[in-house]
Amino acid sequence: MCPADVTPNASPDLSDLPDVRTSPPPIVRGEPVEVSDGVYVIPDNRVELVPNVGIVVGEHSALVIDTGMGRRNGAHVLEQARRLAGDRRLYLTVTHFHPEHGFGAQAFKGAATIVYNASQRAELHRKGAAYVEMFKGLSAAAAAELEGVELVDPDLVYEGQAEIDLGGRTATLLAVGPAHTGSDQVVVIDDRVLFGGDLMETRIFPIAPYFPPYDVDVDGPGWIGVLDDLIARGPEVVVPGHGEVAGVSLIRDVRDYLDYVYAEASRLHAAGLSADETAAKIGEQARARWTTWERPEWITLAARAFYAGIHTA
Repeated sequence: MCPADVTPNASPDLSDLPDVRTSPPPIVRGEPVEVSDGVYVIPDNRVELVPNVGIVVGEHSALVIDTGMGRRNGAHVLEQARRLAGDRRLYLTVTHFHPEHGFGAQAFKGAATIVYNASQRAELHRKGAAYVEMFKGLSAAAAAELEGVELVDPDLVYEGQAEIDLGGRTATLLAVGPAHTGSDQVVVIDDRVLFGGDLMETRIFPIAPYFPPYDVDVDGPGWIGVLDDLIARGPEVVVPGHGEVAGVSLIRDVRDYLDYVYAEASRLHAAGLSADETAAKIGEQARARWTTWERPEWITLAARAFYAGIHTA
C-alpha cells in the first residue's frame, strides 16, 4: 500500500511513538518574542505537540508560520498575529501538514490568505484525516484539541518557490521535500531568519514519521541534502519546529546525526543485519552519543526509515 492509498480512518500502531499521555496539554501559550527585527516567535516551551509559531510583520502585511493543533490554538495564534499586525493584511503558511503545525488553520479561513506548496496540499488530502485519528490516539488532551477540527485548503498554491512582499521584508517560501515529510517547506526572511519546521529540533532526536504501510515518505538522503543546502545559506537565526531558537550550528548538529544514522544503516544493511537488528544497534549507539537529546524513541523509527530506503534502492 502506498501513501496515496491511506483510507480516511486508517491509523498506524502508536506503540513506537513517545508516550505523551502525561505531558502538559498541547496548547500554544505565552507572548511572542522578537528574534530579529519584525520577526517574532511564540516559543513551544518544550511542550510536546506544540510547535514554535512564527509571526513576521512588515510595513503593510504580516505572515504567520504554523498554527498549533486545533481550533483553540489557531484562534490564539490569530489573536496574537492581529495584536502585532494591527490592520495589516495577513498571510498564513505552515511548514508541513502535520496536525501540531497546521491543523489550526481553520481559524484563519477568511481572516488570512493561506499559502501552501502544491505537494503540501496533496499530502494533506492523502493523509490528513488519518493523522487526525492517529493524533487523537496519542492522549486525551490531544484528542480534545482536535475535536471538531476541519482540514483547510489553501487560497494560493505554488510550485518550487514563492515570495511574499510584506513591505520592507520579504518572506521566501521554499518547497524542499521529500525529507521529513513528502512536502516540507522552509520559510526564509530576508536571508537572515530561517523557519525550518521539523527538519530540525533543538536537543530532540529528529522526528521520523515512518509508519508503514500508512506513511513511508521519510527520505533520509533527501533530508540530509536539504540540510546541506540550508547550511550553505548561512542563516543568522534558525527557528526549529520544536525547541529553542538557535543559529546555523543547530542545522549542522541535526545533519551530522542524520548522516550517522544513514551511514550506520547502510553499513549494517550491507553486513546482512535485519531492519530490527539495525534499529536496535543504532538506537543503543545514538543514545550513548547524543546523551543530552530528548525523545530517543525517534531513533529507531529513523533507522527503520533509512534502512527501508536502502533496501528498496
